[in-house]
Amino acid sequence: MKRVEHILAALGGVDNVVSIEPCVTRLRCQVRHGEQVDEQALRRAGAHGVTMQGHSVQVIVGPDADLLASDLEDLWGEERES
Repeated sequence: MKRVEHILAALGGVDNVVSIEPCVTRLRCQVRHGEQVDEQALRRAGAHGVTMQGHSVQVIVGPDADLLASDLEDLWGEERES
């Protein structure tokens, strides 16, 4: 499983993710159900930190946030279509 697949699964899967946006060193995510987010799994997938407030999740991933966000959006789109 690729890093982006682990991150998407830790965010609660494709049905839980509303949006993903990169912001310098973070992935800013909106989720439907915050309780489905697995913070420890995000850390195992390489996150340096995770902050959660309601339906907003920020995953601190470092300088490759733009690339990860792009890969996540591609994967998210593929899984939503299937």
